[in-house]
Amino acid sequence: MTRKTHISIKHISKVFPDGTRALHDINLDIAEGEILVLLGPSGCGKSTLLRTIGGLEQKSGGDIYFYNKEVSQVPVEDRNVGFVFQNYALFPTMTVRENIAFGLKLRKMAKAEISRKVDSLLEMMELVEHAEKKPRQLSGGQQQRVAIARVLAIEPEVLLLDEPLTALDAKLKEYLRIELGQMLRKLGITAIYVTHDQLEAMSIADRIAVMNLGVIEQVDTPERIYSSPKTDFVADFIGRINCVKGKMVSGADGLFVDLGFIQLPAPSGTEKRAGDEVNAYLRPEDIELVGTKADNSGNIIQAIAEQCIFMGDCYHVVARAGNEEIFFEVPNGARIKIGETVQVKLNAEKLIVL
Repeated sequence: MTRKTHISIKHISKVFPDGTRALHDINLDIAEGEILVLLGPSGCGKSTLLRTIGGLEQKSGGDIYFYNKEVSQVPVEDRNVGFVFQNYALFPTMTVRENIAFGLKLRKMAKAEISRKVDSLLEMMELVEHAEKKPRQLSGGQQQRVAIARVLAIEPEVLLLDEPLTALDAKLKEYLRIELGQMLRKLGITAIYVTHDQLEAMSIADRIAVMNLGVIEQVDTPERIYSSPKTDFVADFIGRINCVKGKMVSGADGLFVDLGFIQLPAPSGTEKRAGDEVNAYLRPEDIELVGTKADNSGNIIQAIAEQCIFMGDCYHVVARAGNEEIFFEVPNGARIKIGETVQVKLNAEKLIVL
């Protein structure tokens, strides 16, 4: 069943007083209960877009709708939006219980109702045994859950999260990005999540909007962002990938991509034509070592190993094919010598041509 559109962003732009254009003609629809991740490098505009949606930044043009209501002139405190930032900003002198109850007390809610709601959130966030502790007595993950519980206590319709895991160590971040995604889905709340971390985005998102220089390059599911990038920036930014300059050529069996060292069948549905110069992309997992003996069958090429770097569970191999470098991975039991000629098979079905 198609979910109702919750947030609709129409032609949003943002220009700062010094003339810096942070956002340019942003158009985006976010479904009710969806987790949308804004992903991109530092300075691409993702935090500015998040803050504009929440009312912390004033737009320079365009419209923002929550359901069918334009909210650009609605004060931030009246948008029913909750924020979670890198700095959880917990009150250090308050207990966990008091931090969660803070917003409810400001709204002058009855004590019995505050107690009931806080107890429910403590249980949901698995914080019951920490209710009377101060923030300094908590781990980073527990502090994060307190910050989210404090926001959820006021029952926002939209949750905006700006790199909430950035300050955590790598191991805790890996654990929490899975836990946080599960928790947001259980709550069913519409969430917009900003990060520059690709693994974080892939773990949490229903859809990812990849941003670059103030524009959205592509919006899609994590799987399609990875396997079917629509622009060179997205292909290069998401994951590790080989890029080889090529040219479209006609052959007896149809259209091919000439990479100089091999011609591969063009991807089905390509809009490129014979003679077009292209960038051809292939993920390292789509290049397979098949041996060191001569074999001209299939999409197999010979390459000379130039680097073989031990990565623990595998070796990262850089090899030269013709005038191009390609990289791929082999099991850590494989034995490849620098300067050795190896045979690798290219999975033409996974070739991306832009």
